[in-house]
Amino acid sequence: MSHDEPSASGAPTKLVIRNIGLLLSGDLQNPILDADTVVAIDGRITGIGRQKDLDTEGATTLIDANGVALTPGLIDSHVHPVAGDWTPRQSQLNWIDSSLHGGVTTMISAGEVHTPGRPRDIVGLKAMAITAQRCFSNFRASGVKVHAGAPVIEPGMEEHDFAELAAAGVRFLGEVGLGGVKDGPTARKMVAWARQYGINSTIHTGGPSIPGSGLIDKDVVLEADTDIIGHINGGHTALPDDQIVSLCECCKRGLELVHNGNERAALLTLRTAAELGELNRVILGTDGPAGSGVQPLGIIRMISMLSSLGGVPAEIALCFATGNTARLRALDCGLLEVGRSADFVFMDKAQHSAGRDLLHSIALGDLPGIGMTVIDGIVRSGRSRNTPPATRVPAIAG
Repeated sequence: MSHDEPSASGAPTKLVIRNIGLLLSGDLQNPILDADTVVAIDGRITGIGRQKDLDTEGATTLIDANGVALTPGLIDSHVHPVAGDWTPRQSQLNWIDSSLHGGVTTMISAGEVHTPGRPRDIVGLKAMAITAQRCFSNFRASGVKVHAGAPVIEPGMEEHDFAELAAAGVRFLGEVGLGGVKDGPTARKMVAWARQYGINSTIHTGGPSIPGSGLIDKDVVLEADTDIIGHINGGHTALPDDQIVSLCECCKRGLELVHNGNERAALLTLRTAAELGELNRVILGTDGPAGSGVQPLGIIRMISMLSSLGGVPAEIALCFATGNTARLRALDCGLLEVGRSADFVFMDKAQHSAGRDLLHSIALGDLPGIGMTVIDGIVRSGRSRNTPPATRVPAIAG
């Protein structure tokens, strides 16, 4: 099942999901909920609890979870989209749809930097950001929410430029450091302007990823003071260990770990955040499409890696790709809470995994099997074509 747009009929919709075996909330403080049923009306969660206690009558879509786990839709905090569901980085089609089959229902652009002929002048970069924001708002490949239109700052930008971008609907900056602004003082001034107008920011951290980018070390990162320390584990080349630890200790901004980065540095960051009692700062991205390609399973691979090698319970690791990101990026998804977007992933342990159940299988390093995804209360995909087959899968009952 795959749809480009939500239902346009205008008729009210009611989704009821029953027989949920495990409800993972995405909330670090309360990751497992005591509930077996979720209700959503017109794409918003309206009820979470026991079936006998909820109004489940009149469902337009009824899903029998068949005892599998339900989680919030996963969020990829770091992607580089260009045009629809195509990337020139690897000349690949349908990479967003493929990521949906890896449980990703929301993506955040860190800049449309792979756009051929990307403009570097201020008028051009603003025009490109606004165009990308409009395009990905109007066209949602397989229903996935791509928050695109992330301008990469360049020298000469003034406060009014950020006001104009925000007024046009731009909500995120591309990676600071991928453009001409690579020094701390200039970056700090522009990041403050962006924050003043409600634009969330991130920075390139570590060595250069492509020709034309450069080293961004801890001093620049600390001075720039972006909302997110982008790929603190390098994209691909990480900073020295002492600089990574210093970044964790010296600020309270988000710590983004990416699939296309240094795995050892990711585990160092995780361990340091845990020692500081600040796992709420950890979020996940893929940093794809990139030189190493597209990673449809990149987010669940990171969850499994951090749980199995980092010693974090699977239900906590899942929060890194859901509730943590939602809060640090001011999104209305990512948590199983009344009022949030009805974006869900149905998971179970993979067939023949050595794990006793889903959470144990992830803790052992296996990937979960995905049986279905839902975005805005609408079923978007069935059994994943990319994950190992789930032991059990949900079914549409009506």
